[in-house]
Amino acid sequence: MIINKEKNFISVVVYVHNNEDNIINFLEKINNKLDENFENYEIICVNDKSSDNSVQEIKKFFNKFPENTASIVNMSCYQGIELSMNAGVDAAIGDFVYEFDNIYIDYDLDIIIKIYKEALKEYDIVSAISDSKSKLSSRIFYKVFNNNSNNMYQIHTETFRILSRRAINRIRSINKTIPYRKVAYANCGLKITSVNYKSIKKIKKQNISKEIKETRTELAIESIILFTDISYKLAKFMSFIMIFTTMLTGIYTVSIFLMAKPIEGWTTTMLLLSFAFFGIFVILMIMLKYLSILIDLIFKKEKYLIESIYKINK
Repeated sequence: MIINKEKNFISVVVYVHNNEDNIINFLEKINNKLDENFENYEIICVNDKSSDNSVQEIKKFFNKFPENTASIVNMSCYQGIELSMNAGVDAAIGDFVYEFDNIYIDYDLDIIIKIYKEALKEYDIVSAISDSKSKLSSRIFYKVFNNNSNNMYQIHTETFRILSRRAINRIRSINKTIPYRKVAYANCGLKITSVNYKSIKKIKKQNISKEIKETRTELAIESIILFTDISYKLAKFMSFIMIFTTMLTGIYTVSIFLMAKPIEGWTTTMLLLSFAFFGIFVILMIMLKYLSILIDLIFKKEKYLIESIYKINK
């Protein structure tokens, strides 16, 4: 049976961090599916400073396919999924770009082609979403985030996604840096959809290093502070509490002044000052966090730091 392959050039960006045991299996399956359906494609593996033999395994695999276009983007130091994937997408030249944040496959590979077909229906971003239950921490994060943000689309746990070249160009034009890709995609103004699939196997619990956990926690906190109005709501709530408490304290102080010895007002004044300063410091801490994140994004942080790009095949 002859299959008419798609003419669009496809880029696949794969995040790699200490995946020497699984990377070849992933690349074999992805490469076979791409080869069956597309005339031209490239695979870009972003090595986020792996300390194992992931890079050697990738080279070993692609050396068996000299006709394929493949690259390894080596990050200078561990920078996490977001910056690493930004580097990979920037290196991609495809009409459509797949983003694989992880290499664990719990889906029928046909879903890869299915979301591509959806993208051809004038959708610029299409995500594949598993029907399996995500972690409790993820569910809490997305619920809090979506309930307190003004995104055009809600964000959620995704397995992988495909972007059109138009989506990539749009994101670049409106964002100097992309601290959290999902939020940038949700607010880019282009058509977005998702394809749900039934998980065909349970993925084993991954051993996540302390470094990765810290990076993810920091990203979650910064995203909530930067892209939602939770901080504003908290500051407003604290302000109302301070005003209400100040009014009550004022009434109490006046009553003490009228009904008892004036010296007793000193205690009330001190309590008022203590509470007022406490509230002010809380608000200042929130404001300073805002400012520190904005300063980091605009002035301090580079988009990413690349050590080298190793071209496996032309």
